Amino acid sequence: MTDRLPHEKGFHVSWDQIHRDSRALAWRLDGRGPDGGGWRAVVAITRGGMAPAMIVARELDIRTVDTISVKSYDHQSQSEAVVLKAPDAEMMGDGTGILVVDDLVDSGKTLELVRKLYPNAHFATVYAKPKGEPQVDTFITGVSQDTWIFFPWDMALQYVEPYRGRD
Repeated sequence: MTDRLPHEKGFHVSWDQIHRDSRALAWRLDGRGPDGGGWRAVVAITRGGMAPAMIVARELDIRTVDTISVKSYDHQSQSEAVVLKAPDAEMMGDGTGILVVDDLVDSGKTLELVRKLYPNAHFATVYAKPKGEPQVDTFITGVSQDTWIFFPWDMALQYVEPYRGRD
């Protein structure tokens, strides 16, 4: 067997799976807002956090939803994280009562940047890799650092040759 490239150790996530895992995240976050209460708002880290944030907001009946756009990837390589679009400053304050949601924490650079901006926000991701775990307060599933997660919004249905090939 030949050595595989890092992205070939793949964890494929279907729409059904991201929905189930995002609902599980919402249930885990229920009543964990400030003073054991609810959350003032959900902020999705775009783009990957948008689907999980929408599901969490729906499950927890949170009507105030905003986004923060952070770019830390250029195709499959990581680069320095920068904020491209910030959420409403008045709503955010120092982050108290704000639930920041992303699909995955990988190296933790994105969440580290957002945490500096909103130190009292609660950071939640559906999936977490070991290097990024210290930056996230709540997550559902841990995956190894060398696993590449294939999300349904990044995939297309196509024919795949059988494992044993064709005669």
